[in-house]
Amino acid sequence: DRKIDLTLTEFKILKLLAQKPGWVFSREQILNSVWGDEKNVYDRTVDVHIKNLRDKLGKFGKLIKSVRGVGYKIDVE
Repeated sequence: DRKIDLTLTEFKILKLLAQKPGWVFSREQILNSVWGDEKNVYDRTVDVHIKNLRDKLGKFGKLIKSVRGVGYKIDVE
């Protein structure tokens, strides 16, 4: 019941993950979906945005899970 101010990039990442709960998205898939053909974006940029997103979501940030060596997902369990 509270408003959370997200950047457009954070919102796009959250939307992508939420569209397929439980599905693991690689950093590459997230990069392509959010940034498209932009050349100056690196895969670790995703990590920074995920961290910021988790922080802003507070206790719900723990629903965004890291899958070692693969990427990220929203855990529905």
